Parts: sequence; C-alpha cells; structure tokens
Amino acid sequence: MSAPQTRSAIQRERVADQIVEDLRSQILSGAMPDGSRLPSERDLATYYDVSGPTVREAVRVLTAVGLVNARNGSRSTVTAQGDTLLAMSIASVVQVERVGAREVLGLLGALNGYAAELAAERADDDEIARLREAASAVPQANGVERSAAALRDFFAVLSEISHNPLLAALCRFITEIQIGLAVRLSGGEAGCFGRIAGPLNTERMRIVAAVAARDSRHASAVVRDYHCQVLERIAEIREIDSRPPAQDSALTEALITWLRSNVTMGGQTTMTRSTLS
Repeated sequence: MSAPQTRSAIQRERVADQIVEDLRSQILSGAMPDGSRLPSERDLATYYDVSGPTVREAVRVLTAVGLVNARNGSRSTVTAQGDTLLAMSIASVVQVERVGAREVLGLLGALNGYAAELAAERADDDEIARLREAASAVPQANGVERSAAALRDFFAVLSEISHNPLLAALCRFITEIQIGLAVRLSGGEAGCFGRIAGPLNTERMRIVAAVAARDSRHASAVVRDYHCQVLERIAEIREIDSRPPAQDSALTEALITWLRSNVTMGGQTTMTRSTLS
C-alpha cells in the first residue's frame, strides 16, 4: 500500500484531527479501498512529519468510526464498508436516544414497503424468480439459525431488487435487528421462533405475488401488513407482559442489549454480509 496520494498542509494545532480528515477523505474517495493496508506507523509519521503517538491517535479515531481495523502486531486495514458504517451509526442513535423497539421495527415496515414498491416497478423477471425462490426456502429451513438465515435472505433479495443501494443497506441492517431480536427473545428455541416465521409463510408468498403482478401499491401494503404481524408476534413471543407500556419497555431493553452485543463502537461489527443474507 502506497502512502496517501496528496499531502495536505498539516498545521501544528490539532494535528491528529487533520490527519484523520486527510485519511478519511482518501478512504471514502476510494484512493484507499476496502481491504487495503494503511502505511506503517513509521511511514505515516514520516509522511506527515509528526510523532508516532500522533499517528496512533489518528488511527484510533478512524478505528472508532469504523473506517479502519487496527490489530496488534500488524498494520491497520481499511474497512470502508457501507453496511458496517450504517450499522454503527444507527446503533449509536438508537442507544443514545433510547429509541423504542416498536419505533425501530416499525420503521422496517415502511422501508421494506418502499422496497417492495420499487421492486414491483424495477425488478426484472429473473430477480422476481430469485425472490420467489428465497420465499420458498424459508419453510424448508430447519432449526432457528437456518430459519433466521432464510428470512434474512428473503428480505435481502427484496431490498436488493429495489435497485436503491441506500434503501437496501437500511433494510438489511434493520432486518438484522428484527430477526436478531426475535432469536434472542426465543432463547434459541425452535418452537418460539417458529411462532413468528412459520405462520407467515403465506404472507411472504403474497409479497412475491404482488411484486410479480407489478402492483406497487398493493406490494407495499402487503409488506406493511406483514411487518405489523411480525411486531405483534415478537412482542408476544415470551408473553413479556400484558400491559403495553411494560411490554414496550421490555422490548426496548432487549433491543438495546442485542445492539450492544452485536454492534461494537471500536471499528468492528459482528454483522457481515454473510449474516445479512
């Protein structure tokens, strides 16, 4: 990996901040692509004419925002992945603002509804065939993990064939939240998780049919109805409490706990493309 392409004029005040901004710009522009290695600490210190601790401070900041993976004993690696950056940003907002579980999961209904609307307008026949195949795979999956993976794949395909990359990334992450929360609340029990996934097989095929019919309005409505049912089933999965306020509070606490376990703020996230498909 070569040194950064253009050397910015580094002022002595807030030196580390300027190095962060210079490296950040090059990572986001693609000059330093995902998977590439940063120059060594010594090379960066020489290039910017600063001390080693200043370089380490800058790398720590880039690691914290998810742009760099810093490992002891080896050079740092660029991790410019849109899904990772989005996941960390959304997880931070949810936790800082204490956004309720119903608000987060309700948003997924709106996003996937829009994805279905666009898919009905933009997807070609081969893409709709992929969606149908993904829907058919869900009831055939045995066990919680396989069933969860099949559900992720179905909604990943739905968002992908909307041909809107930002929408697809949002849908993938919030779908992961919804399915991860359902798995957590089920305690890994196939029976409990099946109370969500199993009875809704027909509804998923209705989504496919609406997209295949090129009826964007109906496709959106079917998806929104599907997510309303899912949310109610998640709330009931452990019969947390019959009183809505307490139930919502318990769901929100479960959501925050799941986010803390699965999305870290140190530049790493346990969620990769393999877990989102």
